[in-house]
Amino acid sequence: MARIAVIGAGMGAMAAAARLAVAGHRVVIYERTETYGGALRRFARDGFSFDTGPGLLPLPAVYRDLFVKTGKQPLEECVELVQVDPSSRHVFADGTEVSLPNVSRAGVVSALDGALGGGAGGRWGDFLVRAREAWDRARRPLLEEPLWPNWQVLAEREPYPAVPHKRLLRTRRAGTLAEVGAWELRDPRLTALLESHALAYGLDPRATPASAAVLPYLEHAFGTWRVGGGMRELARAVYERCVARKVEFVFGAEVTGILEKDGRVAGVELAGDVCGAPGSGRGSVVEADLVVSGVAPAVLDRVLPGTAGARGADEVRPRQGLPSRLTVLLALRGGRPEGTAHRTVIHTADREGELERLFGEPAGPAPAPTVTVLRPDDPALVPDAGHEAVTLTVTVPSGARVSEGDVGRVLDAATRAIPGLRERVLWHEVRTPADIAEDTGAPGGAIPAPALAAGGGRLLHPSNSTRVPGLFTVGGWSHPGGGLPHAGMSGALVAGLIVEGPDFRGSQ
Repeated sequence: MARIAVIGAGMGAMAAAARLAVAGHRVVIYERTETYGGALRRFARDGFSFDTGPGLLPLPAVYRDLFVKTGKQPLEECVELVQVDPSSRHVFADGTEVSLPNVSRAGVVSALDGALGGGAGGRWGDFLVRAREAWDRARRPLLEEPLWPNWQVLAEREPYPAVPHKRLLRTRRAGTLAEVGAWELRDPRLTALLESHALAYGLDPRATPASAAVLPYLEHAFGTWRVGGGMRELARAVYERCVARKVEFVFGAEVTGILEKDGRVAGVELAGDVCGAPGSGRGSVVEADLVVSGVAPAVLDRVLPGTAGARGADEVRPRQGLPSRLTVLLALRGGRPEGTAHRTVIHTADREGELERLFGEPAGPAPAPTVTVLRPDDPALVPDAGHEAVTLTVTVPSGARVSEGDVGRVLDAATRAIPGLRERVLWHEVRTPADIAEDTGAPGGAIPAPALAAGGGRLLHPSNSTRVPGLFTVGGWSHPGGGLPHAGMSGALVAGLIVEGPDFRGSQ
């Protein structure tokens, strides 16, 4: 039985901890804040409740697997999982609207043909077929296996297929997501639909490899789900599973150093003398045989310089300039109208302007942003049926300072989806990148994207193993990257590497 210290109580860290505890290890999680869940937080006031992190769950099979492998109670007995239908509603710049059904290619094709015409549905359906091919090629090395030592193969190999041209005796391979939209979808509204999936993760479609086609495919193939009572309930369920497996939590415990002895990790050092830290005394040094870090690379580098990369001379490093999110929580008078979509995406009328503000210099909130509106049908989130809890989310640069004018522009855009919005507002709460930084510890409130193939490896993440024997990394900042499913997968990979050793080749 090994003594394992886990830094941070994010979703990936807790997923690893539960699996390691089941394998017989003594696991203690040290979390610098006073609660668990990382970005999965909750804001509550006057009977209203809001998720301040992700609001939907794609690929719930990842967490179903976690609960199957760590106890008798399946996930569905611990939280209420509800498939959202329609999957999303889209309001385009020209006023066109379309609602896309959940997990139905035929339904999506029909809806797009009816709303956009001109064979739009057929082109999107053909795109989904190609996206599935990219998914089949990339799924295992990117999600289910530890990062390959020869990861450069993933960086160079584009899994998205080349498209033949009827008028030309050749094929053409899109290098970026923007080229997929321009060459294959050939409708600015379909392009906006495609690019919104990348934008939600802070990815610039003009530079993001075509392999990002797997992002909309994930939603199409595996559905979009909400959790009853909000996504925070998923964090609660994982936390309680950890506790049931005898994982110990020490909150208010900031790790300030990782100790080395004889060329491998030997424990962690905590800020001050943390009450309740097992094995701690004056100096707050905790001995451990293994350490699992669930913090951002910049934080890990502070506690043990030079460790935030893959094993070996060639390192995969997270890209710089990661975006963050601006979230506006709205308490509204008046109930949620029947038939309202859970999620509406309001597309910008100034695509180039938005991209330049997000990814150019100087960077800042876009004057006409793409806004995601979440309107959950969940009585647990409102004081009564005469009120509605709405969340507005916009991608902004990490570290961005948000003005009242920026918030006003987000509200103005949201009125395209919620008529009479301003007259219904009882109060609103703004969550900025600074709030995300406070919750997660990530500098500037940066949010990692999922790992993607091709693109020179810019969207690969550091290996779960490090140059220091006995030190592992987990969560959105390491392989296989950001997003709730990916965090859960990283927990499975780290547990596999520790339990089965360096020859572990991933889930079967």
